[in-house]
Amino acid sequence: MDTSSLIAELFRGFSHFSVGNAIMIGVGGVLIALAILKEYEPVLLLPIGFGCILANIPLTGMESELGLFGVLYRAGIKTELFPLLIFIGVGAMIDFSPLLAQPKMVLLGAAGQFGIFGTLILATVLGFPLNQAASIGVIGAIDGPTSIFVATKLAPELLAPIAVAAYSYMSLVPIIQPPIMRLLTTRRERLVRMEYAPRPVSRSALVLFPIVTTLAVGLLVPDATPLISMLMLGNLLRESRVVERLNQAAQHEVINVATLFLGLTIGSTMGAAQFLNWQTIGILALGLLAFALDTAAGLLFGKLMCALSGGAINPLIGAAGISAFPMAGRLAARMAQEEDFENFILMHAMGANTAGQLGSVMAGGVLLSLVTGLL
Repeated sequence: MDTSSLIAELFRGFSHFSVGNAIMIGVGGVLIALAILKEYEPVLLLPIGFGCILANIPLTGMESELGLFGVLYRAGIKTELFPLLIFIGVGAMIDFSPLLAQPKMVLLGAAGQFGIFGTLILATVLGFPLNQAASIGVIGAIDGPTSIFVATKLAPELLAPIAVAAYSYMSLVPIIQPPIMRLLTTRRERLVRMEYAPRPVSRSALVLFPIVTTLAVGLLVPDATPLISMLMLGNLLRESRVVERLNQAAQHEVINVATLFLGLTIGSTMGAAQFLNWQTIGILALGLLAFALDTAAGLLFGKLMCALSGGAINPLIGAAGISAFPMAGRLAARMAQEEDFENFILMHAMGANTAGQLGSVMAGGVLLSLVTGLL
């Protein structure tokens, strides 16, 4: 091999490097910066950002069928394994007692899914096929595993922008929600104090809840069963109090490993050729709209509950009716304390937030059933 051929071989990566690759590597760097400097969901954004950088280095072969990313995609995304493993960990972390002590919070969890269906209609009007419109709408739930689960089944070709939008907006909950919360509520409403004197929730109720919920959702919305069953399995590990090793493993090793590989795999789908197009920009915009609509619907329903209760319910908890657990619940409580430091609505907000987690899974299952039946 002569010198010129050797030099060409050594620098062949540069010969295939494009402006689009440079832009996407910059995007990956921004995600990593948000994770490290701002600490916005670092366990998600850091591996996604690094995977994005790797995906835009030419000729690595990592995205090939036998490469690392190809293997991870087939094993964990195409089979839906990673989202389901993550849901086991999420279920093990969730305490449903605030919801069981305040069943009316289910209404806020339902209201917080309005944006999914509103965005579905808008995306259809804009020309997206029904299967793609449904997958885009689910971004509004701000539930990464549910978004991936639905997109994998209905529109796998859109998985990359949908997953990135869902997880990115999840990390940006503290930035996106507050302006909407201030816009749609008055200071007087934000100052409402809620008494927390919940009825006691027995251990039997906590143990039966995941079992009964799995059966009810499974029979009503079979397509949601994989997600709801893994969420409830994790919660059963927690509430049974007899398998602490499994409970701790679900909350730490299982969810951490699944999240790491899921983030890397999502990032690996962010190649310049697949990501830099007007369709992706449209999906990101519609996903943001869905998020805003979900937040607004929850707040407006919270205002309605406030009026009907004679001012006993703080409308801010309506913003926690989305699925971003526990960030949305904590944010609602923080917003109330910014107006009145002694106003504690955290447990009420967590009740709405856990209801939103269940609502997003139900909404995803309903969409799968409806769209699959119509196609």
